[in-house]
Amino acid sequence: MRKIILMMQVSLDGFFEGPNRELDWHMVNDELHRHFNELLGGMGGFLDGRVTYELMAEFWPAADQDPSSTAPMVEFARIWRDMPKLVYSRTLDHAAWNTTVVRDVVPEDVRELKAQPGGDLALGGADLAATFRRLDLIDEYRLYVHPVLIGKGRPLFQPLDAKVRLALAETRRFGNGVVLLRYERAPAAD
Repeated sequence: MRKIILMMQVSLDGFFEGPNRELDWHMVNDELHRHFNELLGGMGGFLDGRVTYELMAEFWPAADQDPSSTAPMVEFARIWRDMPKLVYSRTLDHAAWNTTVVRDVVPEDVRELKAQPGGDLALGGADLAATFRRLDLIDEYRLYVHPVLIGKGRPLFQPLDAKVRLALAETRRFGNGVVLLRYERAPAAD
């Protein structure tokens, strides 16, 4: 069965974006971008909220035509365009680039999607992730912790009344100081 994997970049103080949606603190170099490409290139699809989708759609469809794009950026532009995408939105009427708009997160539909053949599904967007987390639909967390304190912004994890036990599955340090913390759901306690 496919897994739903939350992949998010986060500051050391727990924010995924600054107070005005700033992402300028992200330290994505070629090494980290190649890692993303390797991982995401094998995925079965992207599950994004509207804001994340629109942010991606502003840049990636033509990034491989931009002479200033690095080789990993060119590669990711192709991955992003070709990858099947589900965008969860109640306001978006249509979307391009191999994208289907879904109005609501229905747990039974997500479980059916996970049961289909293919690679794992990358979950993006903090609001959508909060919904998936509340509905207990996330199988794995891949947090890319950047060595920066941004002081304020939107925290990645909102308060939730449920406890989810996780097991550390992997750590990796990149040359720029970013650290991957990969957690899987912990086995149920006896």
